[in-house]
Amino acid sequence: MHEMSIALAVIGQVEEAAERAGDVTAVRSVRLLVGELAGVVPDALAFCFELACAGTVLEGAELVTETVPGRARCAPCAHEWAVGIPPLLSCPRCGGAGTDLQAGRELQIAAVHWEDGRTPAPAREPIPEER
Repeated sequence: MHEMSIALAVIGQVEEAAERAGDVTAVRSVRLLVGELAGVVPDALAFCFELACAGTVLEGAELVTETVPGRARCAPCAHEWAVGIPPLLSCPRCGGAGTDLQAGRELQIAAVHWEDGRTPAPAREPIPEER
C-alpha cells in the first residue's frame, strides 16, 4: 500500500519543518491537498498516517485531506472541463486529444498547525509547506 510511504513522507516533511521552527511541542493537524487523479485513497492514507505518527511529535495529529478535482484544457480549442473518474481526457467539445491536465494530480501539504513552548494551543497560523 503506497499510502504508508506517502504518510511517512508527509510526517518526515512536517518533522523537518517543526525542527527548523524550534520549540515545537506537538503537531495538532496537517492539511493535505490530494488530487482526485493522484491515485491516493484518503481513508487508507488517514489510517496509515495515524499509525505512522505514533511516537513522533505528530502523535495524535489530525490529517485533513482536501480533494482537488481533475481539470483539463484542450490545446486546440481552449475548452476546459472536469475530467472526472474515470478521467475523460479527450475534449468533449471538439474531440481533440491534445489536452493538458490542469489539476487533479496534487499531493501537497497545505498547512500545519502546531503548539510550541512559547504559546498555548492553538499555537500558530497555518504554515505552508513547499515541495
